[in-house]
Amino acid sequence: MRIPDFKLERYFAKWEFNAPYLLCSSDIEGWRMSELLALADEDGRERWERLSLGYTESTGLPALREEIARMYPGLEPRHVLTFGGAQEAIFVLTNVLLGPGDHAVVTWPGYQSLYEVARATGAEVSLLRLREEDGWTLDLEALKRELRPHTKLLVVNFPHNPTGALPGAAAWKGLFDLAGERGIHVLSDEVYRLLEYDPKDTLPAAAELSARGVSLGVMSKAFGLAGLRVGWLASRDTALLERCAAYKDYTTLCNAAPSEVLALIALRARERVLARSRELLSRNLAVLDDFFARRADTFRWVRPASGSVAFPKLLKDMPVAGFCQRLVETEGVLLLPGDVYDFPGNHFRLGLGRTNMPDALARLERFCDALGR
Repeated sequence: MRIPDFKLERYFAKWEFNAPYLLCSSDIEGWRMSELLALADEDGRERWERLSLGYTESTGLPALREEIARMYPGLEPRHVLTFGGAQEAIFVLTNVLLGPGDHAVVTWPGYQSLYEVARATGAEVSLLRLREEDGWTLDLEALKRELRPHTKLLVVNFPHNPTGALPGAAAWKGLFDLAGERGIHVLSDEVYRLLEYDPKDTLPAAAELSARGVSLGVMSKAFGLAGLRVGWLASRDTALLERCAAYKDYTTLCNAAPSEVLALIALRARERVLARSRELLSRNLAVLDDFFARRADTFRWVRPASGSVAFPKLLKDMPVAGFCQRLVETEGVLLLPGDVYDFPGNHFRLGLGRTNMPDALARLERFCDALGR
């Protein structure tokens, strides 16, 4: 397999642990270990204190799979397979489903592995472009035009990274109707699901809607636990999950025992965990509303409908990559230029999920003032 460098990750490798203000992070502020353990029920606390650091079950801790399944009405633990983060899950599923002669459609801009891994299998990939002028919304007619007789996989990501877009219920159902009519599997990257600003906007998971729907989840985003490296696939297609489990024998084989127990503790307390995430997003979104209203001469944005990221546009007559470079060197504030997605238009990704976002935004504003002088 030959695969291009992951531009976003190479960018973060250079700056993430050097810049004091990460104004482009897609995850929610991480929990401290002591705070997370304080949420543990009696069983969770006992599991943690008696934990043995040996190998774990390759499909995932049974109690963890049971708790994950509870988030998907109608699913059982056998419908869940855990991984070392969402990245591994994408890699495994894509390699299991695709190969030379197959075709996949993937929403774009988006997380690079969602389409580059598919290309590396030898499959043909069509990028379904989301457009700012349409509010980054899903266009079913455009999707229809991309589908082919040999389309085997449709990959979508909503709430969307990097735009924060979220389709309406009718468009979401229409997508699964189109895929179902053609026997196409749908990999739904739902790592930002449950971060809807209004819970009524939460869409049914792919695993609920279709026997060929595969929901991708992770502890990193909505739950603020990126350091656990625990992700999962949920699907009623148990034969597909069995194939993925066999492929996983050649990747991580099994998860880290401490991470599984900590993930179990968090998911059992998920209403409190998610309430913390949503409150932080609500507070930061209000700050951003004010910022972009005052800076309409410098930036344009489509306000995100959900999730922890947005994709504003720089209106100044300068490349966004240069703007981001000068900003981080001058103010220590990191933004993610749209170049890492190979997406045109001077956009950049902005993250809403960190507690120091107001401070980072103040430094961005100071930088903009200096540019204008």
